[in-house]
Amino acid sequence: MIRKTLKKTTKHKKLNDFIKKYKIPKEYLAGNRKMISRGMLLGLFIAFIPMPMQMAAVLLFMPFFRFNVPIALAMCWLSNPITMPPMYYMEYLTGSFLLGIEPAPVELTLEWFSENLDDIFIPLYFGTALYSIFGSLLGYWAVNHFWRSSVHKEKRERKSR
Repeated sequence: MIRKTLKKTTKHKKLNDFIKKYKIPKEYLAGNRKMISRGMLLGLFIAFIPMPMQMAAVLLFMPFFRFNVPIALAMCWLSNPITMPPMYYMEYLTGSFLLGIEPAPVELTLEWFSENLDDIFIPLYFGTALYSIFGSLLGYWAVNHFWRSSVHKEKRERKSR
């Protein structure tokens, strides 16, 4: 269903006019499995990293990799002001556990963060690395798996007709 919608959208006349007008490479808006799964991979990888301007980080990768930019930007939105505190706390706890460090009791104040940044930095980014790598790879695999199964299901339905 989504696959067919993306194919129709990428062939839309207004989108093609937009691409020609602003001289955007078609790969950045491509609706094929390869570009969408790459966009998912990069967007999820950056979404788990606690840093400002995650969307700008996605755009910095554009000259080096070909991926679906809107999908990558949308994946960055998974870490929004509502989901950030639980995500980063989970990453901190995971990093602390795996490094064998006793996690400090957390208070959500700027004063606490400025005093304890040295103590939480390494466990937080260790947990971040794990979630970024494995979460993005899982998203990449899921897109490929469900896309392929959709194609195979469609072929079986065509054969049965």
